[in-house]
Amino acid sequence: MKVERPHRPGDVPAALPGDRAAAIRVAALRLFATQGYRATTMADIGAAVGIRGPSIYKHVSGKQVLLAEIMLGTMDALIATHAEAAGSAADVRDQLRRAVEAHVRYHARHQLEAFVGNREIANLDQPDRDRVLRRRGTYERSFRKLIERGATEGVFDVRSARLASYSILDMGMGVANWFHDGGEFSVEQLAYQYGDLALRLVGCQA
Repeated sequence: MKVERPHRPGDVPAALPGDRAAAIRVAALRLFATQGYRATTMADIGAAVGIRGPSIYKHVSGKQVLLAEIMLGTMDALIATHAEAAGSAADVRDQLRRAVEAHVRYHARHQLEAFVGNREIANLDQPDRDRVLRRRGTYERSFRKLIERGATEGVFDVRSARLASYSILDMGMGVANWFHDGGEFSVEQLAYQYGDLALRLVGCQA
């Protein structure tokens, strides 16, 4: 029996973007994921992109700005991909399936963002912490509303739409902890199977 290796945050390509600002964000993301926000210094980030000493501050004012950009950008991307996926179908069953598939794809392809977003929320200063939490609430409600509508239409059979939405979100977020390219499933295969699981979870009467 083949046992897949667990994903580790350090398992990422070494190349950085050519754009200096983008390279700094990617370097910060990798360092926050591998050694933690508090243990990462601006000097560490500068060294990762070939910038020495205080010159890094010509490009970014500090770690907190980078953490906020990463976490807010992650939530904005998730909200946008959900809207696009759900908007690509009219039937609530297909809308939920496509939204779940988009959720899984994102977490399979953006593992470091998911890892940092889950672990470092306590290190995010206000008001950015509340901005992230509001976006998380918006994202969860987007799934819950689909489930509630499906239940109203008699397509889904679920006791708690909130509990179902939390379960679906947790399933997708868990993918970031173990998925890796070259494993048993491709991203698309994984997304489709998780769509099946989500529909079963809400008691889809397909």
